[in-house]
Amino acid sequence: MRPGGAVPVEMAREGAVFPAAVPVDGPMKKAAPPRSWIMMDGAGKEAILEVDKYAIMHRVRIHARDLRILDPLLSYPSTILGRERAIVLNLEHIKAVITAEVVLLRDPLDENVIPIVEELRRCLPAAVASPRAQGEERENLTWQHDGEAAEEDESPFEFRALEVVLEGICCYLDARTMELEKDAYPALDELTSKINSRNLDRVRKLKSAMTRLTARVQK
Repeated sequence: MRPGGAVPVEMAREGAVFPAAVPVDGPMKKAAPPRSWIMMDGAGKEAILEVDKYAIMHRVRIHARDLRILDPLLSYPSTILGRERAIVLNLEHIKAVITAEVVLLRDPLDENVIPIVEELRRCLPAAVASPRAQGEERENLTWQHDGEAAEEDESPFEFRALEVVLEGICCYLDARTMELEKDAYPALDELTSKINSRNLDRVRKLKSAMTRLTARVQK
């Protein structure tokens, strides 16, 4: 046993004395867990990715500060960022990165995200496949219809994906509005016929819910 509880030492070759390595108790800092993403391209191919933020940053070439707004554990307002190589979207439950070749959508198994995934599956491949597959068919169409089809086909991939995402979030908020209206009108009718604390409290809560929904829409 070393007197005085001295720290063990190791002798170097030249004779110098250095403190020996002492193990440090306590939990090691854990790396951030991987997140689930779905990657979809214009050819209809898709893949589920279980990767961390660094893999996403490397794949789509965006900065960490831009990807940080997609972290569901952090509170960021609804945002659409246009970058040189990507569009970053934080819209309620929709967390996505859109490039010229692929769409990356976070948490694809979330019940509110599934409709967006299904709509992307329906819209993106059809838009890309049309120019060559329908080449002969176009020759038999009128000039007007041919011009409209050509204009639709020339839409960039990222704009078509962005349209699906924006339409999806608008439908989601519209559904929340309809749910609120369904509760609000009967409550107002009941308050009109009978004013009491119970009906007043019910209308007050509905008004608060409407205010919160309005704030979400205006972000």
